[in-house]
Order: sequence, then structure tokens, then C-alpha cells
Amino acid sequence: MFDNLSDKLTSIFDKMKGKGKLSEKDLSNTLREVKLALLEADVNFKVVKEFVKGVKEKSLGANILESLTPGHQVIKIVNEELVEILGSTNEKLNFNPNRITRIMFAGLQGSGKTTSCAKLAYNLKGQNRKVLLVAADIYRPAAIKQLKTLGESIDVEVFSMGTDIEPYKIVKAAEEYALPKGIDTIIIDTAGRLHIDEALMDELVMIEKNIELDDILLVVDAMTG
Repeated sequence: MFDNLSDKLTSIFDKMKGKGKLSEKDLSNTLREVKLALLEADVNFKVVKEFVKGVKEKSLGANILESLTPGHQVIKIVNEELVEILGSTNEKLNFNPNRITRIMFAGLQGSGKTTSCAKLAYNLKGQNRKVLLVAADIYRPAAIKQLKTLGESIDVEVFSMGTDIEPYKIVKAAEEYALPKGIDTIIIDTAGRLHIDEALMDELVMIEKNIELDDILLVVDAMTG
């Protein structure tokens, strides 16, 4: 989906860059194409409407259409508006300098938690951190197998104790295992759950009560909303 959207936007802006001058009509036509491309990619209508409005106001307000490179200037504004919508600041992870850092992933089943755990592990490994992946999804043996497969592919060890032990006990055992190995970060993969499933939500509460977590990362489908 993102590749398709990227291709469409690239095509739209390539046409704009080729013009030495832009009229207000040119800008409106371009933004109409951008609007359609975003809507076809299932971006929320209200978000698209505000985005297009913001780009048009900034483009007209700065007299960009009269500049020597109007196409490039409009593209710059589009980029700035996209960054603003998606989030202009990055939140850093809370690494504990005094003990093993504990990061837990939570979210709905099928939202991509297990894959995200591996991606983060790979990223942190590139920052010279020694990472241990912890398989705490006791309801899906396939999830444990998936995490092990991903761990092997990025050369990061995976700690698991099967499906017959409570998740918080798995995490505690993982930390005891990690300590003498010089591991400085554990990443905990948990089972997918809905907020209305009290038993599964209580599991997360038990982990938080028994394990002092440094970060809890919620994984959601980017198409939601």
C-alpha cells in the first residue's frame, strides 16, 4: 500500500517540478490529485482535508507560486505537513543505566507485535546493545516458534519456557538467565488481547506488578482510524 502511495505521489510531484511557473489552478489540480491518492490509500477523510487545506494556505500565503522554483517549494511544504501529521518528534526509549532494561510489547492479536520485537532487537543490536528476546505469549506455540525464527535471522537469542508457565514468571526467569551473560536489554513479546478480556489484561498487570518495566510499547495496525 505504501509503495503504491509513494509511486503516485512521486508521479504527481514529478509533473509539478517540470513546470517553471505555477498558477493557483495548477496548485489546486495537484492537490486534488494528492487528495485522491491519500483517500485511495484509506487515509481518513478529515485528515486529508486538513492536510490539503494546510498545504494550500502555506503555499499561497508565502507567495511560493511566484518564486523561481515553485514546484520544489510546494513539495517542501507537503513534506513538512506530512511530518507534522505523522509526528514531528521522536520519543526515545527509557534505557536504565543501573540494571537490565525491560521493554514489553502489547497489542491486539495479529497487529505485528512479534515482528516488531525482532525489528527493535535488530535496531538495538546495531547500537551495540546486548539484547534478549523473551517469548511470553503462552497461548500460541506458533508465536514462540516465529520469535525463535526471527531471532535466528538477526542473531539474537530467544528465551522461552513453553506455554505452561505464567508470563511474569517467564520474564523473571529470563532476567535471571540474562544477568550473568551481560545482556543489557530484554524485549518481551506478549499474547494479543482485547481490553475487554479481563483475564488477559490481568496478565499484563501481573507482569507490571512483578517486573519493573522501563517501557511498554503498544503495537496497532497503521490502518486503524
